Amino acid sequence: MEDCNQNDKNLVLPLNNESKADEFVMAVVPLRGMVMFPNMILHFDVGRRKAIMALEDSMRTGQYVMMTTQNDSKIEDPDSKDLYKIGISSKVKQIIHQPGGIGRAFVVGASRAEIVEVLEERPFIRAKVKILSEIPPEKNITNKAVFRHARDMFSDYLRLSPRVSPDLALGAREIKDPGQLADFIASNISFDLEEKQNILEELNQELRLERLLVLLAHEFDIIKIENELAGKLRNAIEKHQREYFLREQMKVISAELGDEDSPSLEADKYKKKLRNLNLSKENNKKFLDEIDRFAKMPSYSMESGLFRNYIEFCLALPWNKVSKDSLDLDRAEKILDKEHYALKEVKEKVTEFLATKILSKSPAGQILCLIGPPGIGKTSVIESLAKAMKRKFARISLGGVSDESEIRGHRKTYIGASCGKIIAAIKRLGVKNPVILLDEIDKMGKSFHGDPAAALLEALDPSQNKKFNDHYVDLDFDLSEVFFVATANDKAQIPAPLLDRVEVINLYSYTHEEKFNIAKKFLIPKQLIKNGLKSKDFCIKSQVLKDIIDGYTREAGVRDLERKIAVLMRKAAKKIVIHKSTHEGNISKIEIDTEELKKELGPRKFKKNKEQKSEVGVVRGLAWTVVGGETMPIEVSLMKGKGKVEVTGSLGDVMKESAKLAVSYIRCNSDKFGIKNNFYSNYDIHIHAPEGAVPKDGPSAGVTMTTALVSALSKTPVRQDVAMTGEITLKGRVLAIGGLKEKTMAAYKAGVKTVIIPAENECDLVDVDSVVKDAIEFVKADNLDTVLKVALVDSPSER
Repeated sequence: MEDCNQNDKNLVLPLNNESKADEFVMAVVPLRGMVMFPNMILHFDVGRRKAIMALEDSMRTGQYVMMTTQNDSKIEDPDSKDLYKIGISSKVKQIIHQPGGIGRAFVVGASRAEIVEVLEERPFIRAKVKILSEIPPEKNITNKAVFRHARDMFSDYLRLSPRVSPDLALGAREIKDPGQLADFIASNISFDLEEKQNILEELNQELRLERLLVLLAHEFDIIKIENELAGKLRNAIEKHQREYFLREQMKVISAELGDEDSPSLEADKYKKKLRNLNLSKENNKKFLDEIDRFAKMPSYSMESGLFRNYIEFCLALPWNKVSKDSLDLDRAEKILDKEHYALKEVKEKVTEFLATKILSKSPAGQILCLIGPPGIGKTSVIESLAKAMKRKFARISLGGVSDESEIRGHRKTYIGASCGKIIAAIKRLGVKNPVILLDEIDKMGKSFHGDPAAALLEALDPSQNKKFNDHYVDLDFDLSEVFFVATANDKAQIPAPLLDRVEVINLYSYTHEEKFNIAKKFLIPKQLIKNGLKSKDFCIKSQVLKDIIDGYTREAGVRDLERKIAVLMRKAAKKIVIHKSTHEGNISKIEIDTEELKKELGPRKFKKNKEQKSEVGVVRGLAWTVVGGETMPIEVSLMKGKGKVEVTGSLGDVMKESAKLAVSYIRCNSDKFGIKNNFYSNYDIHIHAPEGAVPKDGPSAGVTMTTALVSALSKTPVRQDVAMTGEITLKGRVLAIGGLKEKTMAAYKAGVKTVIIPAENECDLVDVDSVVKDAIEFVKADNLDTVLKVALVDSPSER
């Protein structure tokens, strides 16, 4: 280390006669990312042209150079305004030019100096520089203690820091000056640039050393924390290496003993498979923890077997496997039309869904719920949908399910635990985007095992099912790409929160013509194959098929019709087999005509609707059931008595209230209908709904009961070609009802010519089949006066 005297006049270029003795003109060299201190020997590479020219000029003139730091190290070509004013006047000892225009400079710091005035910026910075004088400390015991403490703390720092040579402690021991000690320590420790500059600018040696002590104490704390962290990391690495070594030893021992079922060996295989699944970060971490737990278990333990089954099950799930959709609308429509007759609304919804997927490319879609009577093809149309989309299909039957674990699975810690039906179906199909049919969701139960309908809420909610959590899997599984479709017979039996998550499509009973076409195009060909017959062996005439529909079946769907066709084919198959075994050659084609039909199926079960006479106190009502619409006659009889009202026919509370409303309305309006005011005290009234074993309830029989009562009390016959439905109020208003399409279908099948409906239900006529509209006259009534005027043969008041 070389000491440079600031008063060496041969090394400076003096100013004019008016200049002060401690001011000199010097070239200025900017330093980037470092601060120079007095007596500091600096070797550094110089790449900037201005800095090289300044150093060369200093060498040529023998003059000192001003070394000062940039206040922003990002600036490539700094001006004087980009430099700190205080720096170090230094002596340039050597410049070595290297290839590429880079120079290596050897500079020795002399004294603190300040730029007083910038004289020029080009070709390099030249400024008037003032040499600064330092303020020496007072000689007292406090300063001496501070000096020793700083030197000892620096020695402790060097002992802890691996980045600084411990030999610097010897250099610090030889320094006797507090200011010089502060400069020496600051130049050898990695303080922030601003902190070093503050040390440089402090001229009071006592304050400079105190300021340095604060920074040194802070840096000492940092290095201690760094060493603690490094020790913990080193211990963790050593522990990991030790565990790895022990596991490798266990593998070798297991291999030598021929124990191929070692949990640790299996765990390694599972981890390799896990890496190929590309699970989410959270799922991957949880799965790894389970595998690590398994690796530590003894191979002979029962828990090890449970965990092995669990891990293999989860690895087999299709976390990222999908089947490619076929989004061809024309193809989908052709498949649906080929395999199903009618069901226009369902087909439209399916094609709309496909069109939406084509445009949005979004995996999440609708969750449909088909609600309608049994036997109309709800399940089979969804199978056709899956076929049209080229997706795999699974049907989950929920009828009678009353255990939540059927949907969400059991905890894996239980013996015999298994996943829920949804995850089981996805695993079986091997893709995460199948079509899953949730059949009969209205027939789920509730027990002390939980509510399966509530467990379905998460699976059927597009905003939640991306992270469906089956209790057995215990990892978030993405169900957003599954196309869920539910079916039900009775909308009222579906819990409201579950119904809110699905888009309902109502399906209705088939008309006579629809049943005929379904039988011709689908049922007969299907049963021919099923019974081993060919079209040349068996034939049903069209009129006979219509007779089967009208006289041997009465249903919303076609299941019973298919059974009747199957019965005829089985009998025909028996005849063919017997003929072959007893005669030579084939029997001639078996053709079912009217006589053959009676012979095989017996007498007609349901008679044709005959023209009935108008009767007093008998009115044909309309009702809706889960198996479709039905006609429901209401009969009223009067007997001498004291006003007792008897209601029979297995009627529910709502229908009984409708009967009370009807009686009260007639008592209030008896004069209008020509009924004696004292009828209530002179007669007992008996209201009956036939088929008494069948439970009946609902408010829509209100108009029927009122009409029957008015007819009986006024002795006015009711037209038997009229049917009606509607709820009543105490003031005689007719209110809207539900299930209009099914009820009108029942009226059509019963041969009714006129149907009275509430005026508020006029908008529902859009859904009624055109065949029904053509055959029936609809009367819209908003009060009972309109109902009675149409339904009764004569006006009661005129009789």
